[in-house]
Amino acid sequence: MPSDAKILIVDDHEDTLYALESALAPLGYRLSRATSGDEALKQVLRGQVGLLLLDVRMPGVSGLDVVRYMRRLEQTQHIPVVLLTGFGPDHELTSTAFGLGVADLIMKPIDPWALRTKVRYLYDTHRRQLALVEEIRELRALVKGHGEAPGRPPRPALPHPDTRVPPQRAEGAHNPSLEQDRT
Repeated sequence: MPSDAKILIVDDHEDTLYALESALAPLGYRLSRATSGDEALKQVLRGQVGLLLLDVRMPGVSGLDVVRYMRRLEQTQHIPVVLLTGFGPDHELTSTAFGLGVADLIMKPIDPWALRTKVRYLYDTHRRQLALVEEIRELRALVKGHGEAPGRPPRPALPHPDTRVPPQRAEGAHNPSLEQDRT
C-alpha cells in the first residue's frame, strides 16, 4: 500500500459522509467517498485504499456484500474494514460481520474522538504490516539471488548439528584423561 493510500468512506447519505469526513479531517489522511456499494468496490479494486469505513445497509449492494467480495480477492482481503450501522445492536449482524473479518462494527451516531482513534490505529497498523511484508519479499529475493549467483557453484548444505557432537561414553567406562585430571 503506498503511503498516500486513502481512507474510503461509504454511505448512501450525504450528511453522514460529510460528518465522517469532518471527524477524520484532523488526522490528515487522504479521504475519498462513495455513495454505494458498487462505487466502493470499483474504488477498492483500483487500489490505493488503506481503510474502508462502510455503511452496512445501503440500497443495491450492501456493506456486507462489499466485504464478502473483498475477502475473496487476494489484493483486497487484508484491507481493514470498519462497518457502520444506525440500526442498533444486532447479534446476527455482529456475528456475520466479525465472521467476515471486519476490524470493527460501530453504531451511529459516531463519537468523532473514538472514530479517529480507531481509524488511526487500524490505518497505521495496516501500513506497517504491508511495509513488513514488502521488506520480507525483498529480503527473500536478496537471499535467493545471493545463493544463485551466476558462475558460482551452489553452496553445500550445512551438516546437521548432531553430526559434530562426539559420541558419549557409557558410564563407568575407562577414560584415561579423567584419571590424569584427578592427580
